[in-house]
Amino acid sequence: MIVFQVLTRLLAFTSKELVEVIRRPGAIFSLVLGPFLILALFGLGYSGYRAALRAIVVVPPESGLPTDVQTYRNVSEGLDIVSVEPTADTAEAQLRDRKVDVVVVAPADGQQQFESGKQAQIRVEINTADPQDTAYAGVLAARLADKVNDQVIRQVAGRGNTISIEAGTGPIKVPPEVVAQPTRADLTNIAASTPSVTSFYGTAVLALILQHLALTLVALSLVRERTSGLIELFRVSPLSSIEVVLGKVLGFGVLGILIGAVTLVLLIVGLGVPLVGSTLQVAAILAILLLASLALGLVVGLISDSERQSVQLSLLLLLGSVFFSGFVLPLRDFNEPLRLIAYLLPVTHGIDLVHDVMLQGWIAAPWHIAALGLLSVGLLFVAWLGMRRGMARI
Repeated sequence: MIVFQVLTRLLAFTSKELVEVIRRPGAIFSLVLGPFLILALFGLGYSGYRAALRAIVVVPPESGLPTDVQTYRNVSEGLDIVSVEPTADTAEAQLRDRKVDVVVVAPADGQQQFESGKQAQIRVEINTADPQDTAYAGVLAARLADKVNDQVIRQVAGRGNTISIEAGTGPIKVPPEVVAQPTRADLTNIAASTPSVTSFYGTAVLALILQHLALTLVALSLVRERTSGLIELFRVSPLSSIEVVLGKVLGFGVLGILIGAVTLVLLIVGLGVPLVGSTLQVAAILAILLLASLALGLVVGLISDSERQSVQLSLLLLLGSVFFSGFVLPLRDFNEPLRLIAYLLPVTHGIDLVHDVMLQGWIAAPWHIAALGLLSVGLLFVAWLGMRRGMARI
């Protein structure tokens, strides 16, 4: 008898939970279909290959090398050669402004170096704080040197040259290692800082944490007020919808500022993350990122019918942010439609801006700030409309 009563209570409780879930189809959609949708977008938008790095080739006039772009595109795997310049000044200026990713400087005296039995140096310059991009550029530089070496060896063999070369002072024996590798590529990173993998991703985690916490907390707060009937009290109170929205933004904004400040101190002091730029710039970027995240959280809270669904939507946004914000893979590796979707996430702009200020000392793409501002205004407007509708007096 006691066993039967226990089973009856368990079945009643189980059926109650199942009915509650079935009555909320949105929760089922977000829980089951949401991750599959994110994975489908990832599969459609990511090719599986690293995007080519934009490069300028510098060919000194005295080198005697060809100056047409197509010649270097044929031997530059992984590099998108945008132009060929006679001097390094213009190319390095574009590299410092991060308009290009790589500058390849050909040796001015490559033939003379080879005839004297020395390797010619191909100078490869990059400007990035990303350890992955640095390693990738190193691989491309080695491939470029191998391609050039193949071309040199073929030309020497085609002219019937031997290992010994006649010079003004008599025959010179070229060392075997120089014959095998006439050129070498030396990689130089001119970035303001070259952080470790932990430091580089630590700055991205700062933006990711700030968005997720702000979004989740304000969404849960709004859903709790709606489900508990507190919104009904707001309707008959002197409060307006805009005051509710601004009050939540200010209240959770203070909490977000404290969390962001503590996390920033832990990154700099605890993990040794460099801070090349101004602290005020970092604070301003985190503040506008926080505003956009709170506005997104208000929208999530308005479209959620329960705390459970708001948590699910927050986790889906976190999953999407990890995949599509540039946190794991650079956005340039995705196709254009998916990049446009990624720019709708505040953290996408926040990661780029925090990386720029903390690791490089300046902002290469100021439009990210304008994008965060537009997202904040647009999402706050949508939240105000939803709150106004919910508090409308009947």
